[in-house]
Amino acid sequence: MVTYEELPDPDRYAEHAELCSRVPGGEFVHGPVFGSPMGDPAFAYVAEWRFPDMDAFQAATRTPEFAATGQDAAEMGIAFRVQFCDLT
Repeated sequence: MVTYEELPDPDRYAEHAELCSRVPGGEFVHGPVFGSPMGDPAFAYVAEWRFPDMDAFQAATRTPEFAATGQDAAEMGIAFRVQFCDLT
């Protein structure tokens, strides 16, 4: 899961999302944070890869496509944080 402190430029993020969709074995989803039950949301935008299992995740992280997404995210020039979660 990737959280962004501010909204990315939509056109630039579309390029990034297309790059993320090339990572094998997972589904990439993303969108703006529209609210919070208590005050302002902590983040403006969230992106997530969904992998069917840990093996698929580990295989994906060893690909050049996955590495390219991290480099591209840094080049967008907005603050973000990456978290790895095991959701059921």
